[in-house]
Amino acid sequence: MREQVEEVLAKVRPFLQRDGGDVELVDIDDGVVKVRLKGACSGCAGATATLKNGIEETLKKEIPEVKSVEQVA
Repeated sequence: MREQVEEVLAKVRPFLQRDGGDVELVDIDDGVVKVRLKGACSGCAGATATLKNGIEETLKKEIPEVKSVEQVA
Protein backbone atom coordinates (compact mmCIF):
# COMPACT_ATOMS: atom_id res chain seq x y z
CA MET A 1 0.00 0.00 0.00
CA ARG A 2 2.91 2.36 0.72
CA GLU A 3 3.96 2.36 -2.93
CA GLN A 4 0.40 3.18 -4.03
CA VAL A 5 0.18 6.06 -1.56
CA GLU A 6 3.54 7.42 -2.75
CA GLU A 7 2.28 7.31 -6.36
CA VAL A 8 -0.86 9.29 -5.48
CA LEU A 9 1.13 11.81 -3.44
CA ALA A 10 3.39 12.28 -6.47
CA LYS A 11 0.27 13.37 -8.40
CA VAL A 12 -0.82 15.99 -5.85
CA ARG A 13 2.70 17.17 -4.95
CA PRO A 14 3.06 19.57 -7.94
CA PHE A 15 0.00 21.53 -6.77
CA LEU A 16 1.54 21.95 -3.32
CA GLN A 17 4.96 22.81 -4.69
CA ARG A 18 3.46 25.49 -6.91
CA ASP A 19 2.50 27.33 -3.71
CA GLY A 20 5.84 26.70 -2.00
CA GLY A 21 4.81 23.61 -0.04
CA ASP A 22 5.22 19.86 -0.12
CA VAL A 23 3.98 16.67 1.52
CA GLU A 24 5.95 13.78 3.00
CA LEU A 25 4.58 10.32 3.78
CA VAL A 26 5.45 9.45 7.39
CA ASP A 27 3.55 6.23 8.10
CA ILE A 28 0.53 4.11 7.26
CA ASP A 29 -1.25 2.41 10.13
CA ASP A 30 -4.39 0.32 9.54
CA GLY A 31 -5.58 2.46 6.63
CA VAL A 32 -4.68 5.77 8.28
CA VAL A 33 -2.11 7.64 6.22
CA LYS A 34 0.11 9.97 8.25
CA VAL A 35 1.76 12.83 6.39
CA ARG A 36 3.86 15.86 7.18
CA LEU A 37 3.09 19.09 5.34
CA LYS A 38 6.27 21.00 4.59
CA GLY A 39 7.32 24.45 3.42
CA ALA A 40 4.54 27.00 2.99
CA CYS A 41 1.94 24.29 3.67
CA SER A 42 3.15 23.66 7.22
CA GLY A 43 1.95 27.02 8.53
CA CYS A 44 -0.74 27.79 5.98
CA ALA A 45 -4.22 28.68 7.22
CA GLY A 46 -5.64 26.42 4.51
CA ALA A 47 -3.52 23.41 5.48
CA THR A 48 -6.47 21.49 6.96
CA ALA A 49 -8.55 22.07 3.84
CA THR A 50 -5.63 21.00 1.66
CA LEU A 51 -5.15 17.89 3.76
CA LYS A 52 -8.80 16.79 3.84
CA ASN A 53 -10.19 18.15 0.56
CA GLY A 54 -7.14 17.56 -1.57
CA ILE A 55 -4.86 14.85 -0.29
CA GLU A 56 -7.33 12.67 1.65
CA GLU A 57 -10.05 12.85 -1.00
CA THR A 58 -7.61 11.90 -3.76
CA LEU A 59 -6.09 9.03 -1.77
CA LYS A 60 -9.50 7.60 -0.83
CA LYS A 61 -10.69 7.80 -4.43
CA GLU A 62 -7.65 5.99 -5.81
CA ILE A 63 -6.97 3.60 -2.90
CA PRO A 64 -10.19 2.34 -1.24
CA GLU A 65 -8.24 0.88 1.71
CA VAL A 66 -7.33 4.40 2.88
CA LYS A 67 -9.61 5.34 5.78
CA SER A 68 -8.26 8.81 6.55
CA VAL A 69 -5.27 11.10 6.36
CA GLU A 70 -3.74 12.74 9.43
CA GLN A 71 -1.11 15.43 9.70
CA VAL A 72 1.82 14.80 12.03
CA ALA A 73 4.47 17.23 13.23
